[in-house]
Amino acid sequence: MKFGLAFLTLFFPVASFAIDIDLNAPKTIKADKIEYDFKSETIKTTGKTEISNRSGQKMTLTDSYLTKNGKNLSGNDIQISLGKHVYLASDNITRDGDITIARDATFTACKNCDAYGEAWEITAKKVKHNLDSRMLAFYNMVFWTYDFPILWLPYFDMPDPGVKHKTGFLTPNLESTNKMGTQINIPFYAYISDTHDATITLSYLTRENPLFQLEHRLNAPHSEFRTRGSFTHNREGENRWHIFNDDIIELGENARATVFLERASDKTYLQKYGFYNEQPYLDSGGKVEIFGQSGYVIADAHIFQELRQSTRRYSVPDGNILPNIRGVYQTAPMFAATYATFMGDILGISGDGVSTQRVIGEARVTSPWTIWGGNRLTASVATRYDIYNFNNAEMIDGEIYSGIKNRFLPSGYLEWGLPLFRPSTSWTQVIEPRARLTVMQHTRKSQFATDNDSVGALLSDATLFSNNRFSGLDLWENGTFADYGMRWSAFDSNGKTIEAFVGQSYDFTKREDTDPNSGFRNGQSDYVARVGYNNMEWLNIYTRFRLAQENLALRHTETNFVLGSPRNFINIGHIWSRQFYDAQTQAETIHEFAGGIGIQITNRWSVRWNAIYNATNEMFQQHNGALYYEHPCYYLSFGYRRDNAVKEDYQGTTTFQFRFGISVDGKHY
Repeated sequence: MKFGLAFLTLFFPVASFAIDIDLNAPKTIKADKIEYDFKSETIKTTGKTEISNRSGQKMTLTDSYLTKNGKNLSGNDIQISLGKHVYLASDNITRDGDITIARDATFTACKNCDAYGEAWEITAKKVKHNLDSRMLAFYNMVFWTYDFPILWLPYFDMPDPGVKHKTGFLTPNLESTNKMGTQINIPFYAYISDTHDATITLSYLTRENPLFQLEHRLNAPHSEFRTRGSFTHNREGENRWHIFNDDIIELGENARATVFLERASDKTYLQKYGFYNEQPYLDSGGKVEIFGQSGYVIADAHIFQELRQSTRRYSVPDGNILPNIRGVYQTAPMFAATYATFMGDILGISGDGVSTQRVIGEARVTSPWTIWGGNRLTASVATRYDIYNFNNAEMIDGEIYSGIKNRFLPSGYLEWGLPLFRPSTSWTQVIEPRARLTVMQHTRKSQFATDNDSVGALLSDATLFSNNRFSGLDLWENGTFADYGMRWSAFDSNGKTIEAFVGQSYDFTKREDTDPNSGFRNGQSDYVARVGYNNMEWLNIYTRFRLAQENLALRHTETNFVLGSPRNFINIGHIWSRQFYDAQTQAETIHEFAGGIGIQITNRWSVRWNAIYNATNEMFQQHNGALYYEHPCYYLSFGYRRDNAVKEDYQGTTTFQFRFGISVDGKHY
């Protein structure tokens, strides 16, 4: 006979094992015979029994006994379906309060995932589930994969599939290097709350002392905190360590604070122990941002730790920035579309007995107009005043100077553009000629110190038509110049785009000590251009380059090429730049490739490979690759990383890594 009970939210013993079972949904019992005792509020079934709920979870058993609210249960030949692939079978099961015991049990989260059999399952003489702690304990267990025994343990426990977070050991992984031997990483996960946790990892190395790692995560209301670090006391008696910290704190709707810390015991520690991400230096400090509808203020401070052996002059942080405060305010249109912008900037740089403080104030009025024929005109005038306080600062002309310098820097520009459209049912084309004339106050080079926020100038399509083509604020353009160029683009209804641009700059004022690699000349500069195509499906290519003004010889090119889909792709980045010591003497050419390949061999097998190749020195700077297998019930990967860098006590090394873990309904363990 079949008997349905919609009101039985009472017992459902599967809740012991369930993944978020909806206990308020109607439940159904089907059995050959069902007896209900109204006095004791118990149910007894005879023969084959099936219990299911609206979520699809199902249990079958024979000769069961259940009490109200499922506090007590017994039955034989039980099979429980806890999810799409989560399954438990047992010869006998009993439940007393929060404790459920299954004997001669089989548990898997990979039921019917694979045509070749169960990818993994656990058999045990006894499985004990504690509803209060949400832990599954396996006694005298065997771990099987495709019906082959892999591992026997007298005892093993794990969170039940309904647990989102649980303190305990995670799956270990292996690494092998040719300098420190085999590295075994044993991670321990500490659950503190739903928004607060940490991972502690002990790494055992066969040729070096152990390494301790910590990763801490905290999400608080309107803020988040992230900390990573490591420590080791090596066999040479040195304490080596690193700490990275990133905190973001929301200070209401219009303000935000950021605290960041990057520090290491020495220049080579990060590289030797695998924490290095090609960062040239470490940056620690803080930042406060206040922003509104028409303006913003940013105050930040930076303390740098250099990781490179040597650096090119004028191109790296030289000293610590304490502080930098910058504010910008833009008015509403004063008339027509004309508006004013006010900028203030305070900067302090100090280090090694040298310091510079500066205050900059600028006011600019910008007036854009669209006149007959679609012509666009933009006029802008600005006035800027700088005050510098130097202490033992080296000036660009070689003088060591202490004292105050100031400068008044008026400027203005007039820009013209004419976008010409040609609509079409297939491709819409746009041609836009553009020109700008900029007039600036000429200043002496001795006003500039080598210790500043500018790193020189590099002419490109991105710096053309800028208010100041130098990076930073300290260096000044010095005179009158014109920028001009032509842009052509086309796009269709499917989002495909093609773009081409070519432009040039002309200096009316003689430039002093022009860097031969910058692209600027006295008079006509080099030509800068870019070309790109994106079909929004399988091809995206973009290249920018610079041609010598004298003979159109290639001076600089950067290219990024992506072919394929997210699963199968080729990605190539390329940079080539001809370098000169002076106008006549050629230096070593910069030539480098960076790229990656991804191949999805099957739905589950894939391979990835990435590399950086220095074509100038004809060697790989680094390369890495891995073979991945993603199964619904488990995952594994085997990869390597080769680093050819040589720096102080660090020499390039090859690291191998193996990872394996099981999955339960998409969650990795």
